[in-house]
Amino acid sequence: MFDERKQLEEIIRLDSELNRIQDLDILLERILLEARLAVNADAGSIYVRKEDRLEIKYSQNDTLQKKLPQGHKLIYSIFSIEINEKTISGYVAENSVPLTIPNMYDIPEDAPYHFDPTYDKLSNYKTISTLTIPLQTNVGAVVGVLQLINKFDNNKKVIPFTEVDELFGMHFASNATMALQRAQMTRAILLRMISMAQLRDPKETGAHVNRVASYSVELYERWAFKHNIPENEKEKNRDILRMAAMLHDVGKVAISDVILKKPGRFTDNEYEIMKSHTYLGAKLFSDKQSEFDDIASQVALTHHENWDGTGYPGFVDTDTTDSDEIKNSRERGKKGTEIPVMGRIVSIADVYDALCSRRVYKDAWEEDSVLEEMRKCGGSKFDPELIDIFFEIYPNLKQIRERYPDS
Repeated sequence: MFDERKQLEEIIRLDSELNRIQDLDILLERILLEARLAVNADAGSIYVRKEDRLEIKYSQNDTLQKKLPQGHKLIYSIFSIEINEKTISGYVAENSVPLTIPNMYDIPEDAPYHFDPTYDKLSNYKTISTLTIPLQTNVGAVVGVLQLINKFDNNKKVIPFTEVDELFGMHFASNATMALQRAQMTRAILLRMISMAQLRDPKETGAHVNRVASYSVELYERWAFKHNIPENEKEKNRDILRMAAMLHDVGKVAISDVILKKPGRFTDNEYEIMKSHTYLGAKLFSDKQSEFDDIASQVALTHHENWDGTGYPGFVDTDTTDSDEIKNSRERGKKGTEIPVMGRIVSIADVYDALCSRRVYKDAWEEDSVLEEMRKCGGSKFDPELIDIFFEIYPNLKQIRERYPDS
C-alpha cells in the first residue's frame, strides 16, 4: 500500500509548487494530476463552479491514455451539470462535504444521487470507486469539485478510497483552493486588460483569447515532446505561454478607433499604423522583471511574422520611442527560426481561430476550407513542422472551441 508518510510529504511539497503556477487552466490541470498521484487514482475530473452549475474543466484517465500513441492527449466530453443532490458532484457541491463511494454500481437505492453508466459504456472503461471533494474557500464558498476515480493497490487492482485518502484529499483541496483563487484573480486581471482592447477592437473577446491561448499550449506541448524539452522547463513554459498568448494583441489599445473599426480595406498608411500594434504591445513588457515579460514581449512582437520572411514588423528596436526610427529599421520580416518558437506558435493559433470565427466583415469559414488554408500556408506563412503538429492534435483543438464558445 501507499506509504502515508510519503503521501503527506508529497502534499506539503505540492502546496508550494501549486502557488508558483500563475495560469488558471494550467493550475486546474495540475491540481487534478497531483491529487490523483497522491491517492493513487487511475482517473479523475475537476469542475469549476459557474453560478448554479459545475463546468468540467479537465478530465484524466491513465488507462485510456495508455491506449493512445505516445505524445497524444485524451479527448473528453465538455459538459456542465446543475448543483443539486441528483448527481454525485452536484451533491458534494450542494452540501460542501466529501463523498466516498466504494462501488458506483452498488449505490443504495435510497441515496439522493445516482450514477449514469453511459460514459463507461461509450469509453469501455468501468468506474468503480470514487472520492469526490469540494474545493472550498476559507469562508465556506464552494468554487469547484474534484472527483478521483478508481484507486489502485500495488497490484493495479481497483480498491475503495480510504478515510486517510479522504483526509489527505481534503487537506490538498484546501490548499489547492487558495492557489485557485489566486489564479482566478490573475485571470481576471488579464481579462480586464483584454477588455480594454475589446473596447477598441470588438474581435478581442475573452473567448477568442482563451481559445488562442489554449491552442498555443496544445501546440507547444506536442512541439516540446518532439524536441525532448525537459519536463520542468515544459511545465514552466506552458504556464507562461498561456498568459502571454492571451495578451498577443494588447498593443491594439494604442491604435485609433478610426482604423481598428474601419469596415473596409486599409490604405497603405493605415495598414502601416495597424502593424505598429506588434511593437507597441511588446513595449508594454520592455521593463522585464520575469520570464513572463520576455515571452509576452516575444509573442506580441512576432505573432505576425511569416516563416518565409514576408510578415511584420521585422527587426525593430522596441527600446526606442521614435515611430519613424522603428519604421525605417524594418528592412524585412523575420524568417524561419529567426522568429521565436512562441511567436510561431501563437501565429498559427491566432489565424486558425480567426478563420473559424464570425466577424462583422466575414462569416466563419467552413471547416474543410479552414483546414485547406492552414495546410496551404505551411512553409510560407507558418512553420511547416508546427503545421504538421497542428494536424496531429486537431481533435484537441476542436475540443477547445467547445470549451470556449463565443457568447
